[in-house]
Amino acid sequence: MADYTNTGALFTNDKKGNDKAPDYKGKLNVNGTDYDLAGWKKQGKNGTFLSLKISEPYNKENKAAKVATDLPF
Repeated sequence: MADYTNTGALFTNDKKGNDKAPDYKGKLNVNGTDYDLAGWKKQGKNGTFLSLKISEPYNKENKAAKVATDLPF
């Protein structure tokens, strides 16, 4: 089996539903831990660049737990 530690890949987001959605989505592995990776094409004074965001992998259980902890009491 191949070792994919400390690697990642971005792919064109063909399911982009709105302007804030990332242009690219993918996965990243750092020291054996998997993350979601998102990228947006941006225009800067020196030309086009890619802005990146790394986050914990999305799943419905993580989202439900986060929403529950974010609620004010």
